[in-house]
Amino acid sequence: MDDEHIDLYSKIYSIKNLVQAWKEARKGKTQKNYAKDFEKNLRFNLKSLHEELENQTYKPKPLKTFILRDPKVRKISKSHFRDRIVHHALVRVIEPIFEKIFVYDCCANRKDRGSLFALNRFHKFLRKATKNGRINTFCLKADIKHYFQEVDHGILIDIIKRKIKDEKVIRLISRILENNVHDNPTGKGMPLGNLTSQFFANVYLHELDRFVKHGLRAKFYIRYVDDFILMNFSKEKLISWRGVINVFLLENLKIELHKQKTKIISLSRGIDFVGFRNFYHFRLLRKRNVRNMQRKIKLFNEGKTSYEKFFESFQGWNAYVKWANSHNLRKRIIKEISKTNPEKRKSLKNSF
Repeated sequence: MDDEHIDLYSKIYSIKNLVQAWKEARKGKTQKNYAKDFEKNLRFNLKSLHEELENQTYKPKPLKTFILRDPKVRKISKSHFRDRIVHHALVRVIEPIFEKIFVYDCCANRKDRGSLFALNRFHKFLRKATKNGRINTFCLKADIKHYFQEVDHGILIDIIKRKIKDEKVIRLISRILENNVHDNPTGKGMPLGNLTSQFFANVYLHELDRFVKHGLRAKFYIRYVDDFILMNFSKEKLISWRGVINVFLLENLKIELHKQKTKIISLSRGIDFVGFRNFYHFRLLRKRNVRNMQRKIKLFNEGKTSYEKFFESFQGWNAYVKWANSHNLRKRIIKEISKTNPEKRKSLKNSF
């Protein structure tokens, strides 16, 4: 009997799995008060979670919602720390089942499938589609309208049921999804910020991946969460595919392409994808990412952000920006920081 039909639920609430889930949930959060509070009585808290899940009395606590402006405005809903442990416990068990069916070029929220992987695949496809820049090729750059807000719970559960036959697991998933219901009482939507939301985003859009790869037989296709790229030398073919894909999304997943953000562009003009503007032979950082760092520099220079917090942010930004042709940009940014903080110049230059 294969993985889909055995007792998965007991694997989720096993103490061994919950301990590993706790370790994953606390990564990068060990100094947070909520993590410390949970760990003051770790054995008792994990045992309580184990018993609640085993007895099917587990109920998630209300989400904590806040607005993040970094750089665009996003509504983030944070789960309680104990609920995040449950999310990790669930995903640890069911993710391997879905990993077997995900297409190779489904990126984000997967091991070894981050931004750099997506960028490298984009440039590999660009070279192949254009025959190393010898022929003009077009790109369908698509975005799904209000994706996380519009995911239909009923459709998502039906998709999951094709691979997961354990009804107790399905009930747990439903309970997690319904925790967002006070925010969206229509049976739709997943909160940004949950591990489960990130995982379910790929499960839901696997239907699109399969349709594009096997139905349309598109060669050059990459999806990064709800953004996706299709390349073809024929602009007419991409126009046709855009219409067909939108019909498929509306009829099968009750979502649609964003009219303003879905465009067909010549690859020679450069394509915005995963934070960079990508050309044949180079890539540039998107202007909004530069403006975002300049805003943080301003706050730092005005003494509104500590050096430790700013330096951590700068290091992450600097590592990301190195993927672009950005040598002069990074020099200019360091110079901008050093104007009012000359004593920090050396440590910043060391990370260059």
